[in-house]
Amino acid sequence: MPQVSANGIAIEYESHGDPAAEPLLLVMGLGGQLTLWPIELVEALVARGYHVIRYDNRDVGLSQRFDGAGVPNIPRTVLKAMFGLRPRTAYSLGDMAGDAVGLLDALGIASAHVVGASMGGMISQLLAVHHPERVRTLTSIMSTTGNRRLPRARPEAMKVLTGRPMSSSLPDAVDYGVKVARTIGSPGYPAEETRLRERIERDYRRGYYPPGIARQMAAIIADGDRRKRLKTITAPTLVIHGQDDPLVPIAGGRD
Repeated sequence: MPQVSANGIAIEYESHGDPAAEPLLLVMGLGGQLTLWPIELVEALVARGYHVIRYDNRDVGLSQRFDGAGVPNIPRTVLKAMFGLRPRTAYSLGDMAGDAVGLLDALGIASAHVVGASMGGMISQLLAVHHPERVRTLTSIMSTTGNRRLPRARPEAMKVLTGRPMSSSLPDAVDYGVKVARTIGSPGYPAEETRLRERIERDYRRGYYPPGIARQMAAIIADGDRRKRLKTITAPTLVIHGQDDPLVPIAGGRD
C-alpha cells in the first residue's frame, strides 16, 4: 500500500475507484486501522461513483508512530481536563485533522466528502471547522461534541477500552479484541464470531500498537467541548448514531 508525507509525517493510505470521480475520505476512530472500514462498504461506495480514500491515522497501523512521546497517564489526563486544565499531549485532534488535509494535498484533491467514525467523527468535525473549503459534505458517525455534561459511556465499555490483554501474544490479543468488540459493538447486530476473529488477527499482524491508542485517547480528552466550534460548520452535514451505543451514547450525536 502507498505512503505519503502529510502534515510533516508519514501516512499510510489506500485509494479505491476512479481518481476522477468525486473523492470521499474515510476517517477511522480510536486505535482503528484503515482496514476497519469494511472493504464491502468501500466497494459499495465506489459502485456509487466515488473515489474512496481510507487511511491510518497517526500512531496506528502503518502510519508514523510517536514512540518518543511516551505513554500518557489517562486518569491524570482526565482529572486535569475536569479541572479546566489543558493536559499535555503528544499531539491534538487538530493535528490529526491537519493530517487529513495533508493527505488530500499529497493526492492533489482540493476537497472531498468526509466521513468519520467515533474519534474519526471528531477529527472530521475539526476538519470542517478549520478547513471548510476542503469539506464538500460532513458525515459524523457514532461521535460526539465533547460536551462533558452528556451521559458517559457505560462502565463496562470504559473498563474494556482502557484495559489490556493478558499479554501481547496473538492469541491473547485476539481474545481481548473479541471482548472489546462484543462490549462496545452493536447489541442489535453482533459480528459473526469467525469473521470477527479473522479481522482482529489480520489487524494484529498488520500493525498491532497499543501505545498509540493511549496517545490518541489523550488527544480526545484534551480537545474538550467542541460545541462553539461546531456551530461554525457550513458543510451539509449528516449525523449517524446507534440508539443503543454503549461507548458513545446517542445523546452525543443529538448534541
